[in-house]
Amino acid sequence: MKIKYWLIGILFLPMALMAQQKDLTLQDLIPGGKNYAKFVPKNLSQLQWNGDAYLYAKGDTVWTSEAPKWKKSVLLTKAGLNEALEAAGQKKVGSLPRFSVPYAGQSLLSFMANKHLYHYDYATKKIVADYTLQPKWENYDFCPENRYLAFTEGNNLKILSPENQVTDVTNETADGIVCGQSVHQNEFGIHKGTFWSPKGSALAFYRMDESMVTEYPIVNIDARCAKVEPRRYPMAGMKSHHVTVGVYQLETGKTIWLKTGTPKEKFLTNISWSPDEQHIYIAELNREQNEMNLVCYSAVTGQKEGVLFTEKDEHYVEPQHPLLFLPNQPDQFIWQSERDGYNHLYLYNTKGELQKQLTKGEWVVMDVLGFDEKGENLFISSTQPSPISSFGPDHGPLSVKTWSLNLKKGKSTCLAKDAVLTGVHNTQLSGSGKYLLDNYSSWDIPRKIVLVDTKKEKEITTLLTAENPYKDYEMPEVERGTIKAADGVTDLNYFLVKPLHMDSTKKYPTIIYVYGGPHAQLVTGGWMGGVSGWDIYMARRGYVVFTVDNRGSANRGHAFESVIHRQLGVNEMADQLKGVEFLKSKPYVDADRIGVHGWSFGGFMTTNLMCSYPDVFKVGVAGGPVIDWSNYEIMYGERYMDKPQENPDGYKNSNLKLKAKNLKGHLLLIHGDIDPVVVWQHSLGFLKACVDANTYPDYFVYPRHEHNVIGKDRPHLHEKITRYFDDYLR
Repeated sequence: MKIKYWLIGILFLPMALMAQQKDLTLQDLIPGGKNYAKFVPKNLSQLQWNGDAYLYAKGDTVWTSEAPKWKKSVLLTKAGLNEALEAAGQKKVGSLPRFSVPYAGQSLLSFMANKHLYHYDYATKKIVADYTLQPKWENYDFCPENRYLAFTEGNNLKILSPENQVTDVTNETADGIVCGQSVHQNEFGIHKGTFWSPKGSALAFYRMDESMVTEYPIVNIDARCAKVEPRRYPMAGMKSHHVTVGVYQLETGKTIWLKTGTPKEKFLTNISWSPDEQHIYIAELNREQNEMNLVCYSAVTGQKEGVLFTEKDEHYVEPQHPLLFLPNQPDQFIWQSERDGYNHLYLYNTKGELQKQLTKGEWVVMDVLGFDEKGENLFISSTQPSPISSFGPDHGPLSVKTWSLNLKKGKSTCLAKDAVLTGVHNTQLSGSGKYLLDNYSSWDIPRKIVLVDTKKEKEITTLLTAENPYKDYEMPEVERGTIKAADGVTDLNYFLVKPLHMDSTKKYPTIIYVYGGPHAQLVTGGWMGGVSGWDIYMARRGYVVFTVDNRGSANRGHAFESVIHRQLGVNEMADQLKGVEFLKSKPYVDADRIGVHGWSFGGFMTTNLMCSYPDVFKVGVAGGPVIDWSNYEIMYGERYMDKPQENPDGYKNSNLKLKAKNLKGHLLLIHGDIDPVVVWQHSLGFLKACVDANTYPDYFVYPRHEHNVIGKDRPHLHEKITRYFDDYLR
């Protein structure tokens, strides 16, 4: 079923009327390709705020523009930066480095070069701070309030003073003890292991004991004789690591440990400091991941002070955001939760009393950008439908816009009035909250960057309007719409790319590109709508390419995603088969030549579809595929499947080794041999099952690549995939 508004007929990607018959290669269309940068819409490099002045890099120059006149001027040049470095007795840089703003509103930029962290004052044109770094240091975390730099060396945590004095925070020597690094397999929004207090007097950090976790053998073939470099990998149903939180006081040089108690196998997530530095809040999740307690601890004694509130769900709870305290009300904070079915904002006090729900509706808060100066208005990114557009795709995950939310009145205002209402808006908020940098695109707008006045709710000026990078090339037609899910009720978004110069009297081979799992959305409202360079390449070679976001994928609410719980692959495949039904209704689709391709969860889906519906799918290419969820890590795996001991039928039904005997078509499996996410054991185990069952998949390994094949080898990967479909589906 197609959606009922005008946008859903056939949408033509922008193309010149007299486009030349130019070729597009994988080096043009795939990340890592030699010419790939030419086919990405132009952008403003390093665009960011410093107070109410924005800056960006172009060539060897950093430009800036500041309120209220917004007159553009040169902030610094590579030549000027090198003069400052030479004057400080330092080596020059060959190109402009990546900058950040360490102190909002001050004339300082921070950058790393030549194993140093520098602070450059662009007002005085001098290097004003120089932190000397060592090759083995990692996980840097700079604190503007005290000018100290936290870092890890090996499995220990240390800090570097502005005078380049190193202090050991931990001195762990036992194997399997890791301090100051991200824990819990980077799930639950965790991406680092250190947390400076608001005033910089203390440093909270993770300590992870993974000595009880089984080591998985990663083999390094670069050595003269290949050697094992084991990694701790907690598989579903097995022992998990134990995590605690330390608080290091700079003044005393002592560490106290939060008394998080038992059970030790739980997840300590979303660490947050109170504004007065007296308390630390942790969202504690049980191993079953169906109950979360927001717990307050004393940052001084480590004692547990109380549970503010508890969240439970019959499927799973997934906290991903720390507390956000109101600027002028240190006893109130904002909490993000899916408790009503969609990710929304809730205002609490520090007693754990709910003050009110700030956002509500069948839409999702995607991001919180910050407050205005008075703390009266909060700026968010969300899929909230615009009140002035009740038709078209201005709803759901295809439309992501920026809103201001008045905390007292509860009124929300869309700040994309002068921009396209559909599409995806990625915005940055200025220091005062008076201005936004809105970087947006839509199906037919490659990129536009505008400056927005948040109070007047209007654009001030346009910083960039990118040209269509394909304007000189003939492009395939793209159809977009919705089909019904297997439940007969839910609309699923899809796109369909038609072969270039399609002859409506002919039938064409079709490839379904699939991911299908949580935390991913393939069909978007942004530029090209999610159509990838490889999709274009294959359409130009005479293929139909189809993608549908089945139930279980992201940004549609908790019920939409959690339908996969305890039965991974079941509802996802049912929805993909609805996509096959839709394709077969097209007169130009050859029902006997349908292929499928995906990576990671998409690799699981590809292999599952090939083995579960061998008479439907003729060819498949599965990259980094999960084959047996009992071999996947605890945090992600048990969230969606529970433990193998608790859900034996679910694990059995999703174990693709047991389906290897059903394989009929041509299936190519691809894996990186040092994959730390979906370990190599998965695809190797499937090969063994196929040998035992006398079925015959094909196999290719990318040596020294992890979960994704990246860099210059990525075009090679897509050439390999393309050749396989050409050989067996074309």
